[in-house]
Amino acid sequence: MIETLAKNLVNLKNQFVSDYDGTSQIQELIPISKSESFPINESELNLLHEFATKNPIYYNSFEKVIDDISCIVYEGDINKYWLNSIQHDSSHAPFSPTWIMSGYVISLFAKQNGYSEIIDVGSGDGRIAYCGGIIGMESYSIELDELLVNLQKSLTTHVNFNPNCFDATQFDYSSLNLTKPLFCIGGLAQMGGLKLATGILNKIMFDSNLFHNSGWAFAGTLSKKYPTDPKNMAGWGSFVENNNMQFIENISLPTAWSFRESDETQYIFAKPL
Repeated sequence: MIETLAKNLVNLKNQFVSDYDGTSQIQELIPISKSESFPINESELNLLHEFATKNPIYYNSFEKVIDDISCIVYEGDINKYWLNSIQHDSSHAPFSPTWIMSGYVISLFAKQNGYSEIIDVGSGDGRIAYCGGIIGMESYSIELDELLVNLQKSLTTHVNFNPNCFDATQFDYSSLNLTKPLFCIGGLAQMGGLKLATGILNKIMFDSNLFHNSGWAFAGTLSKKYPTDPKNMAGWGSFVENNNMQFIENISLPTAWSFRESDETQYIFAKPL
């Protein structure tokens, strides 16, 4: 189901891009109702829309039928949050969100593969952690920027995804009493993600059970704008191999930064051997 859902989302995004004539900085879509292409629980779908409608980065929305699927398109601007996120000396990756629907797919992958918690690292507005909370997982959001954490706290009305204002490379993950977490690294390897992932790995390596029970989701890219990795995996191959991890799966999903790109953002899932 997850692979099909991801494929249908990419197809819907591509059709949307071909028809879209707006000028907003970021834009994304969420289906209005359950369908054969998007067999999503209605209550969960409503909560995805709630995240967008309450989120101040979106200033406009409208209904649009795309490839026979009725959707709400959300348009937004992240400049204020992007600029604020890069002012910190220890910032490893500036705020640029994945799509809400993509966060939902990542959460479904985590649950299907037996992970009990989602740790949304460098979480921005916390959408991946929020999606994990929607489907009943224990979720934690770790974000350095106070402005973004305050935004997250305004969105916890019906879904508590435990926002934490902290440098993710210094956070004490043992304090969360994790059993089988999936760590989601939002930054591309070439754009600060590698430093972020390395810092977190160094924090949990001393807890053998936590490390060996962990899973990892890395945001990767195939774009020629960025240096390639000799081991591939959309920029994460060397990190995975050097840290004795096993590749699980690669899922292509839309993000704000891949909207006009021919290739989607590659989410690389891995776990320790």
